[in-house]
Formats: sequence, C-alpha cells, structure tokens
Amino acid sequence: MSGKEHSVFTGVAIVHCSSKDKAGGYGIQALGGMLVESVHGDFLNVVGFPLNHFCKQLVELYYPPHPEDLRQPVQHDSIPAVDTFEDLSDVDGGGSEPAQRETGSCDEKAEAGVAGQATAEAECHRTRATLPPFPTRLLELLDGFKLSKALLTACKLKVFDWLKDEAPQKAADIASKVDASACGMERLLDVCAAMGLLEKTEQGYSNTETANLYLASDSEYSLHGFMLQNNDIIWNLFTHLEFAIREGRNQHHRVLGKKVDDLFQDAYYRSPETQLRFMQAMHGMAKLTARQVATAFDLSRFSSACDVGGCTGALARELAREYPGLQ
Repeated sequence: MSGKEHSVFTGVAIVHCSSKDKAGGYGIQALGGMLVESVHGDFLNVVGFPLNHFCKQLVELYYPPHPEDLRQPVQHDSIPAVDTFEDLSDVDGGGSEPAQRETGSCDEKAEAGVAGQATAEAECHRTRATLPPFPTRLLELLDGFKLSKALLTACKLKVFDWLKDEAPQKAADIASKVDASACGMERLLDVCAAMGLLEKTEQGYSNTETANLYLASDSEYSLHGFMLQNNDIIWNLFTHLEFAIREGRNQHHRVLGKKVDDLFQDAYYRSPETQLRFMQAMHGMAKLTARQVATAFDLSRFSSACDVGGCTGALARELAREYPGLQ
C-alpha cells in the first residue's frame, strides 16, 4: 500500500434509545409509501436499518459457509408486502391509524417462524446449488469499450480544455462551444464524472486533478495527443481485430481504404495534421516514461546512446540529464 493514495470513509451512528423518532429519514413504511414509485436496493435500509443484510453479515462472521456453499445466491430487493406497511408504521409511531393486531398463540407463532426460516434456508441452498456466481468481472470487461470511447470522445471535443480554462460550467455551456446537443453533452459529462475524471456539483462540472494533469492539451504531461491517436487510428484498427486474427497481418489497409506501402508515411504522416498528432502522442508517452527508462540501468560506462525512433527527443534529453558525458 506504500506510495499510493487512499480514500477513507468513516460512518458514525448516534442512537437515542429514549427517543421516539422514526427510523431513518423516510416514512416509506407508512402512508408515504404511496408516493414512492420504486426502491432500488434494500427496502429496510431505506426505512432506517438494513436488517436482512445485517443478519447475513452476522451469519458470515460467526457461521462461515462451507466451501461447497460459496456460490452466490440471486439478489432480490427486500421489499415487504404492501399489507405490512401499516404494521410497520405502528412500530415507529409514524402511522396515522392503529395497526392491525396479530392473532394466534405464542407457540403457533414460534412454530410458523421456524417453518418459515427452514423454508427460506432450503430455498437459499437450492439457489446456491443451481446457479453459478454472477459474472461481474466478465460484464465489466464487456462494457469496458464504452468507457474508453466516452473518454476518447471527451478528449476529441476538448472537454477537459474548456473546463480547465473556466470551471464550473454547465453542460449546455460546454455544448454550445463544441457544437453539440445539451442533452448529449450532459450524458457524456456524467459518464466522465462517474469515471472520476470530472467533479459534478449544483454549479456544474469541473476537472479533477487527473484531468488537468493528463487530459488538458496544454498540460506539461498531457496525454491528449495519445488519446486522439487511439481514437482516430488504434480504435479503428481494433474494430477489424477479427480480420487481423484470420489474416495474420495489420489492418491499416481497411482503416485507410487502400494498401499501405509505408506505414508511417501513409498512416501517420499523410498530412501535417496527422503527423503532428502522432508526434504529440509519442511525446506525451515519452514524457511520462523517459525518466524511468533513463534511470532503470546504470549506463555510466557507456559513452554514446542511440535512441531509435526518438521522435521529439524526450528520452535523449533525460539520458543527457542523467549522464552529462553521454553523447
């Protein structure tokens, strides 16, 4: 963990045992439940305490499952039946009408409770036995290309440049500057915020430190050019990955629409604009890695170095700084 940043979240709960306040901040278990269209997650957590989840954690702590029972069960929203709302409301004193009273002896209730628990446990074991673990990581890999394209598109539109110059800004303000729709820009900015590249407040969107350092085009360690290179060339090449696997060769001819005789001249140097973009891409990566490469080995016994494909000379500059006698 050394040398890394850490985020620490501390939660404190103060319990007033003598008060009669209702649990949580919602009266969803009372008549107010009619105003709630849906609940995503644990109903009991919205009411005030995730009892079901809490009990499961106690079971895992004191009665850990056997290895053969480690398959994950299907997750359901723990939403009680509608006819239990009034009963729940009477518990916290928040109901407007008296709750219905239960009938039956204590023994009958105990027997019903034990039977219900046994049925639930049996269902849980059946679920574990018949369903495989939910493929969370696999689905993250499947959706990864969407996040990459969102990042590349934001760089292409220079979103991070606009927000570096002036922030916070609303989505509509950025949209007007890049000739985009306000709704489309808002969705793009929300995705960037979800990825941790932007900060979103009521006042608008702002760059994070990461965005200012690496994604703004005028930053000293900018990867903006590298992003554009990936968006305009590499992305399209990987679109034809199946052909590359079948044919065993690169797919520049499909991307460029013609046979490529000289890769750099035809793909990267075909215009001053593409040449500059390629140089900026290489320079951005070299700026980040040159120092580590130059100091990875002791080169003091050498008198000269040849940087093949040196581009802007970022690595040569670091070598000269580390070894002043090196030619």
